[in-house]
Amino acid sequence: MTEVSSLTGRLLVATPALADPNFDRAVVLLLDHDEEGSLGVVLNRPTPVDVGDILAGWAELAGEPGVVFQGGPVSLDSALGVAVIPGGGSVDRSPLGWRRVHGAIGLVDLEAPPELLASALGSLRIFAGYAGWGPGQLEDELAEGAWYVVESEPGDVSSPSPERLWREVLRRQRSELAMVATYPDDPSLN
Repeated sequence: MTEVSSLTGRLLVATPALADPNFDRAVVLLLDHDEEGSLGVVLNRPTPVDVGDILAGWAELAGEPGVVFQGGPVSLDSALGVAVIPGGGSVDRSPLGWRRVHGAIGLVDLEAPPELLASALGSLRIFAGYAGWGPGQLEDELAEGAWYVVESEPGDVSSPSPERLWREVLRRQRSELAMVATYPDDPSLN
């Protein structure tokens, strides 16, 4: 088996050629990536469901828009909390109920009392479900050109305009990827 270079904390940005409707123009934050597979959440799929309708205690801490996001097609009946801690918290002083994924971005223990984290959180997003890949599956999709891999920024997690995130992430790249941001929604209309 070949060694897998971890992409944890990076973004997968769907290429215009990706045919899976679950990931059309998706921006996925990888929360875990190793030889056993990969797990991430789609950052730009808001639902009409308010966080308060599902997790009332966390509603006040959720960033705008204060709705649950569809994190992916797997386990839609489960919830994940992803939060940014300003300053990233030091390695040995992360707040209780928060586990660092990459830099200032981490997972929130939604079973913990919200007030335990309230003073530490800079932003919080709640996801129903997640995107998952088995061993080698994501690497195959990358080799097929289904995804662009780019660096994440803490603001990606809490973008107040998630519908624009795909274009914004591509536009900030210092390469030909910036041009992909102009790709039309329906190329047949060109």
